Amino acid sequence: MTASGPPGGVDGNGNGDGAGRGHRLRMVLATANPDKGTEIAAIVAATAGDRVELVSRPRSVGEVEETGATLEDNARLKAQALVEETGLPAIADDTGLEVDALGGAPGVFSSRFAGAHASYDDNVSKLLVDLEAAGARGPGARRARFRTVAVACFPGGREVVAQGVVEGVIAESRQGVGGFGYDPVFVPDDGDGRTFAEMSAAEKNARSHRARAVRALVVGLLRG
Repeated sequence: MTASGPPGGVDGNGNGDGAGRGHRLRMVLATANPDKGTEIAAIVAATAGDRVELVSRPRSVGEVEETGATLEDNARLKAQALVEETGLPAIADDTGLEVDALGGAPGVFSSRFAGAHASYDDNVSKLLVDLEAAGARGPGARRARFRTVAVACFPGGREVVAQGVVEGVIAESRQGVGGFGYDPVFVPDDGDGRTFAEMSAAEKNARSHRARAVRALVVGLLRG
C-alpha cells in the first residue's frame, strides 16, 4: 500500500538495497499519475505484502520530462529523478501500446499520442481514427500489445529492471467504464473477450502488462 507522509531514510534495519528475511524495503513511487499509482500500489501489496513500503511521490517534485528513446529510458529517468530528490530508492514504469497496423505506434508516445496535453479520451479517439484511416477492420487487422517496463533505482546506482507484455486486439469502439488510458479499446488475448475497461481492478491486475512487469520487479527486489 502507499504510505502517507514525507519520505524518510531506509528502514531501521539498514536495508537499502534489498528486502531480505525480516527486512522491509522503503521506496518512493515515482509516478505522478494517480490512476497508475493506485494500480502499482495494489500490485506491489499483493506481491510483497509488508516487505515493501511505498512512499507517495513528494508534491514538490515536478513532472519529469520523458525524453528517452525507449520505455526503459523513460522509466529510468523518472526513477532516478525521485532518487535524487528524496535519497530513497524509487520505482517507476513506462508503458506503450504497440499497434501493428500503425507500424508499432503509438509506442513510447502513447501517453501523448494526440498531443502533449492529451486526455485519455483524446488518445483513444486518435487511435480509432488512425486505424480506420489505415483500413484496419476486423480483429486480425487490429493486433496490438501493451508493453510495460518497470525500473527500480537505488542511491549508489544499483537498479532492477523488469518487463511485462500482453498481446491483444483493438476494439472498434469503446467498451466499459473502468480502467484508464487505452483500456476501453484493448481486448487481451488472455481473457474472455472483454476489454480491460470492462474488468474489475482485480481481474485486470491478474493479467495486465503492468502487473506482469511490477510483479517481476518486486520478485527481483525481494531476492536482493
